[in-house]
Amino acid sequence: MSSGNIAVIGGGAAGMMAAIAAAKRSKGSGRVIIIEKNEKLGKKLFITGKGRCNVTNACETGELFGSITEHSKFLYSAVYGFDNSAVMNFFEEAGCKLKIERGQRVFPVSDHSSDVIKALEHELRRFGVEILLNSEVKRVQLADLAENPEDDKTSKAKLKSKQNKKAVGVEYFDRQSKKTHVINAESVIVATGGISYERTGSTGDGYRFAQACGHKVTELSPALVPFSVSEEWCHELQGLSLKNVQAVVEDGGKQIFSDFGEMLFTHYGVSGPLILSASSYFVHKGCKKAKLYIDLKPALTDEQLDRRILREFDSSKNKQFKNAITSLFPAKLIPVMPRLAGINPDKKVNEVTKEERERFVKAIKHMELTVTGVRGYDEAIITKGGVELKEINPSTMESKLVKGLYFAGEVLDLDALTGGFNLQIAWSTGHLAGESAAESARA
Repeated sequence: MSSGNIAVIGGGAAGMMAAIAAAKRSKGSGRVIIIEKNEKLGKKLFITGKGRCNVTNACETGELFGSITEHSKFLYSAVYGFDNSAVMNFFEEAGCKLKIERGQRVFPVSDHSSDVIKALEHELRRFGVEILLNSEVKRVQLADLAENPEDDKTSKAKLKSKQNKKAVGVEYFDRQSKKTHVINAESVIVATGGISYERTGSTGDGYRFAQACGHKVTELSPALVPFSVSEEWCHELQGLSLKNVQAVVEDGGKQIFSDFGEMLFTHYGVSGPLILSASSYFVHKGCKKAKLYIDLKPALTDEQLDRRILREFDSSKNKQFKNAITSLFPAKLIPVMPRLAGINPDKKVNEVTKEERERFVKAIKHMELTVTGVRGYDEAIITKGGVELKEINPSTMESKLVKGLYFAGEVLDLDALTGGFNLQIAWSTGHLAGESAAESARA
């Protein structure tokens, strides 16, 4: 007999929130147990936001859905049940003070992701959640879902939901004792993450559990990931960070992304928040190659920029072209921009033709890069794809195929842009899965 136990597989953002919500709702009527294969909780959470942890986004709740790349309607119940304001209140009350930065991004005041994890651990202890570390789940245990032939309602509900199995526990391997154990449970929550940042323990376990339970897993690929580009000159700019630029991505001449923000040049191509968001659209559209256009001066029209250049030229009439443009760009761009415009850098500015000046404006406003693909999972913030959402009840996060089996977080076929939106998905789905599992276990 499971005695109302709830087993949570995975001690990341979604798993910890699910366990807290379950323990709070169950009020001690059964054990809530997190089974985590790492030596500590929140290993991926620790490195998010460059170690600062972008907890959520403080935009209007309704605006959250616009940053969900696909399937935003699936999240209505989860988000409205535990929205960004609720997330912020949760952490503030748990002792982690927050602040709001540019783009409505929410961070701990301390700028330390460890404080976010400490707040979660505090709540886990407060509600009596048991934590098993260094414990690797091998499988979810299933049993046939018993029918009561005298209860027509039960039979009809079962047929309608397609549930013919029930989760009854998990089997896990304790790495310290080197023994295999079984936990009987009334409900099992799978919150194992995806396959990005494998070194944090994200090795796709949840997908295997889902498939073993009869679920479909959609095609997986890296998302929120840097671009590789073919232009050699791009590599000369390695380490250069640009703010307040516009990026446009076109596939076959059709625009698939446009936004403003920060970007970074790397030894392989481009990265930074703006590029990571662009990559989500590149991946979701199934692109193999694309054109990336960077506007270095988006606040100026072509005409305004031309007048600005003429002013620089007027004050530098006897200077070489390369020395007359130093106020326009960071130092690393100075050798590259004349090349992109096809202008001899040693040419005197009073000899630069109108046609050359037009080419220079175009190089600034329409810097062209050829995207040859995205980087791998180890550089991807999240995984695109996951457990098929049509097989999950969006009102509870419970499987439509297996009673008592719930999914939360990145293991689901859900992803969003940068800015705290992916963690919001984890908090919201985890909270809903935990509350639903507790309600079911108590029933």
